[in-house]
Amino acid sequence: MASLVPPFTEATAKAKVQRAEDLWNTKDPNKVALAYTPDSVWRNRDQFLRGREEIIGFLQKKWDVEKRYKLRKRYFCHNDNKIAVEFEYEYLDEVAGQWWRAYGIEHWTFNQDGVMERRDMSANNIPISSEERMFK
Repeated sequence: MASLVPPFTEATAKAKVQRAEDLWNTKDPNKVALAYTPDSVWRNRDQFLRGREEIIGFLQKKWDVEKRYKLRKRYFCHNDNKIAVEFEYEYLDEVAGQWWRAYGIEHWTFNQDGVMERRDMSANNIPISSEERMFK
């Protein structure tokens, strides 16, 4: 397979999306953070993060609350060094005993080495019942 660095083709962009899905589903903040530049900038809903240390802290807190997390990402479109992704994920808030599904969009910008330097994410959560779960 071709290298997963810009400029992306449709095939390499889709492979990059699959690699990101696989990585996030490890729920390992240290591994996930390596996909981002040391000074990466994130907008995650209403939070703004800068750098791997903030990303790691954010992800640790996220997965401390979001139990049984399972994510699916879908390629939407791309250009030279950018990829847009649709996603959905489910998780259980064990404290409240409530399942949730999140739907959203991400816009990714990569440096010349194929490492993400910017991630803009917008999403909405909806409560679901255990029976409504798609990712069992």
